[in-house]
Amino acid sequence: MRRASYRIHRNRQTKKPDPNKSVEEIVRELQQASFKKGDYRERSLKLHGLICARCGREFDHKNSHLLTVHHKDGNHLNNPPDGSNWENLCVYCHDDEHSW
Repeated sequence: MRRASYRIHRNRQTKKPDPNKSVEEIVRELQQASFKKGDYRERSLKLHGLICARCGREFDHKNSHLLTVHHKDGNHLNNPPDGSNWENLCVYCHDDEHSW
């Protein structure tokens, strides 16, 4: 029988809400946090289109799962809103990029 593995998050601190903040400030912080967190793939696909930047292969919504986002500087935490650190690569070109 196969055992399921579970990731345990330790030392995760939750932020307590500041009672002095206005609703507008809280909403703005939540919007910025959701923008920063990890939805960069969808943003990159919208910005750069469904095409591989290296081989030029075009994708549609049926096979877009084969298109990945490559971080040019190698830092997955560097996700500028303008997409300047991303390029969309197909899985084959992305593997080739990281095989050096």
